[in-house]
Amino acid sequence: MADQGLRERKKQATRLLISNVATGLFIERGFEEVTVAEIAEAAGVSKMTVFNYFPRKEDLFLDRHADRLAELTEVIRARPAGVSPCAALRRHQHELLSSGHPLSGAIPGGPGFWWVLTSSPALMARWYEQEREIADAFASVLTEETGEVFRSRMVAGLLTTAITTVFAHAMGRIVAGDDAEVVRREQVAVIDQAFDLVERGVGGFPGSAD
Repeated sequence: MADQGLRERKKQATRLLISNVATGLFIERGFEEVTVAEIAEAAGVSKMTVFNYFPRKEDLFLDRHADRLAELTEVIRARPAGVSPCAALRRHQHELLSSGHPLSGAIPGGPGFWWVLTSSPALMARWYEQEREIADAFASVLTEETGEVFRSRMVAGLLTTAITTVFAHAMGRIVAGDDAEVVRREQVAVIDQAFDLVERGVGGFPGSAD
């Protein structure tokens, strides 16, 4: 077990190294201008090793998606009895913000990330694909709970839109030059406004006929 734990830590360290090296190169030169071979050389690994950890070049940059998808899905699946998905996700968004998590969007350094993302059609396509994967995961959980396929997909889409719009709003303000700390403070109200709007539409679904 100890050897297995050590191997897993080494794998995680290698994955993080490759991702960090790739992100630095992307921010310096742009996503389309950097090859996987260059990333492998800079990270001191083989090109095959890079692809073993990141089958798609886009995921070298958008490397948090798998963890984010699992975490968001668990927020809904493991929420306490009587707590709606909307309320659970609202609380989660506030926790991301208060902890200074990059996925809150309200962090210094965002402009570099946003420039790389928005300047690459391939990355933007993958970004939207990841949003669909989140919505599909939410819909799957809600459908399992309720058996209501259509309503589950509608609610899942609205919840995903709230999450992605909250992130983009904070990031957009920082890219425009607003002070990150001011954005962070004001983002508390933005999160509540977003989920207030969703709650008016979906009520406490599942578990509510509203």
